Amino acid sequence: MSTPVTPPHRAPHFHPTATGAPEVIGLPPLSPQIKANIRFLIVDDDRTLRESCANLLQIDGYQVTVAGRGDEALELLLHRRFDIVLLDLYMSDVSGYELLKAALENTPETLIIMMTGNPSVASSVEALRLGAWDYLPKPFSATHFQILIGRAVHTVSVASESKEQQDEFAKEHGNSDRVQVLGVAPVFRRAIDLARRVAPTDASVFITGASGSGKELIAQFIHAHSRRSSKPLVALNCAALPEALLESEMFGHVKGAFTGAVRDKAGLLESANGGTLFLDELLEMSKPTQAKLLRVIQDGVVRRVGSETTDAVVNVRFIAATNGDPDEAVKSGALREDLYYRLRVVPIYVPRLQNRQEDIPLLANHFLNYYWRAHRGTDHKNAVPTLSESAIRALRAHAWPGNIRELQNVIEHAVVLLEPGAELRAEDLPFGRSQAEMDDAASAPTGSPSPLAAVNMPFEETYHVARERLLAEFERRYLTWLVAQAGNNISRAARIAAVDRTTLYRLMERHGLQRMVAAVSPEPEN
Repeated sequence: MSTPVTPPHRAPHFHPTATGAPEVIGLPPLSPQIKANIRFLIVDDDRTLRESCANLLQIDGYQVTVAGRGDEALELLLHRRFDIVLLDLYMSDVSGYELLKAALENTPETLIIMMTGNPSVASSVEALRLGAWDYLPKPFSATHFQILIGRAVHTVSVASESKEQQDEFAKEHGNSDRVQVLGVAPVFRRAIDLARRVAPTDASVFITGASGSGKELIAQFIHAHSRRSSKPLVALNCAALPEALLESEMFGHVKGAFTGAVRDKAGLLESANGGTLFLDELLEMSKPTQAKLLRVIQDGVVRRVGSETTDAVVNVRFIAATNGDPDEAVKSGALREDLYYRLRVVPIYVPRLQNRQEDIPLLANHFLNYYWRAHRGTDHKNAVPTLSESAIRALRAHAWPGNIRELQNVIEHAVVLLEPGAELRAEDLPFGRSQAEMDDAASAPTGSPSPLAAVNMPFEETYHVARERLLAEFERRYLTWLVAQAGNNISRAARIAAVDRTTLYRLMERHGLQRMVAAVSPEPEN
């Protein structure tokens, strides 16, 4: 009885010329010297496929090594350095996933392109999650292969340029980060550590978090520490533009595509070529535009609005962000599932400011110095105001619904009105709730709110953060209520509270309440 033979994978159909394959449109051409230094490894048990790929690459001037067995490939990956590896996902003796891990452990900067004749969403997501640079389903055409290789070698070239710039920066600034992120709160440090780990790869990142929490800063941090840092980071807010304009801005358009299109115009995808495209508020993007974006992510092919041909091939890393719930958007059909999984290779959650209590004084001082220089210039650098203890307590007690963006606004508002060298006090802060309570208490002593009135309990607030915030809020409310009940008489208030006047004054000063009774002379204690 004859043994059934598994048919080989269908080989790509190549048409190489004697002078090598033409350059990929949209990507800058590489010199023969640069090509000669780029090393490929092709791993596939289909001899026809690997030799066809190798021949095309060699004609184009690259160094190429081939392997038909997994154990042979593993030996090569452990002892030699390759820039780009084309790796069959399903090998007979050693799996493609094992070879992928070994390659990246030995040389993390290697670009791994996984190939498979049995493509699926699950296998592509898993390969990308493990660090693969891209995913190539079989069979593939010579054009598809050429485009993918063009994007890969462009990435290698950009990485070399970026490394030179990063080395120069390190010489001048030591180990300082190229994008400064401030924070010591454990929940925030976890997000930064994850961003630092994913930055050197080309993996797509999906950042979630409340509005104003710093998602774009995380994107800037990732780009600055990536192998694309020498190229631009282009940001696009999907919620800021109507659908037609968003599509034109992202993909570009050709002359006559719509009223007002008087010339061809490249889109932001082409502007970000070699670098990173940051898609903020992705959930606001329409389904048709999502479909076009998915094609760019999968193939790197850009078709401008109104064009019937491929206008450019781009090499772009994608970072997406939203303040909504992407899982719910997928369930409701507002977000394509295949697009979500291609963009969500590495998810990062940025915590709310109220869950970063340790960072509030640090950030407030940073903004205090920054906005003082911005509004007063360097002539007043030695007269920068300082944060008082009462201000710090008031800042910690605030709920910060607007997160870091609100903190920036609060500090800038205070800076504009402060005198050089002054101390920023709680009453100088413009978010107003504590001052409104004090004013209400002073004008209506018998109708002031109880210190035990309901308090806001933000979702996802940890026990220790909630306890510290609520204790500070209770103290402030109690003292406001107490002084109002005593008719602004400190001696009477101290007797009601069963504390001495010195203690009461200290507590009031801590919360910036001392000016409530500044115009009232306390009567002597009996």
